[in-house]
Amino acid sequence: MRAPTVRSAGDRALLLEPADPAQLSALVDLLTVDTPEGVEDVLPAARTILVTLTAHADRQWVGTELVRLGTVVTADGPEEGAHDRFGAVTVPVRYDGEDLHDVATLLGCTADELITEHTSRRWRCSFLGFAPGFGYLEPDRPLPSVPRRTQSRTAVPAGAVALAGGYSAVYPRRSPGGWQLIGTTDTVMWDLDRAEPSLLRPGTVVRFVDRDRR
Repeated sequence: MRAPTVRSAGDRALLLEPADPAQLSALVDLLTVDTPEGVEDVLPAARTILVTLTAHADRQWVGTELVRLGTVVTADGPEEGAHDRFGAVTVPVRYDGEDLHDVATLLGCTADELITEHTSRRWRCSFLGFAPGFGYLEPDRPLPSVPRRTQSRTAVPAGAVALAGGYSAVYPRRSPGGWQLIGTTDTVMWDLDRAEPSLLRPGTVVRFVDRDRR
């Protein structure tokens, strides 16, 4: 199996890029449950993982360990039960999004069929970005990729459930956005009064539930 690429990222970090992009999620899971000594944090993105180091970490040893782990990991995901350690979240959704019917047309299905496709999948938070608490969620089974809107909205409300580019997401706060809106939820994704403000972190499993069908 091909080894990943490890690059320097300043004085206290390494940038890890798997040889096979499909292995990235499994490698994040492995680093989260079996963190090498000297690693302070693991920050995944779409194709790379930023590994920050403690002040006294052995940089060369950590780099070698990252290569080893990246060589043995597969795209099959972590061992059985690993997702339980990352946490699971159920998000009740009102499928009343402005783009619901347009997205269904793009995918060649009805709105009800799109809702069934969205709720029947287990979504995994691959990484956080764009705004605090905004998790990029990947499905456990492929869903046809939905393009972003040709023109972004100037204001998307907090709790909007959306699709774009193979991901699903919940907007944690009111902000501009160009994703396709298919529903809304009252689930709070970002709350500074919580011990962990973000409801999601890389590895968290999300289940969307249709409130009207419960």
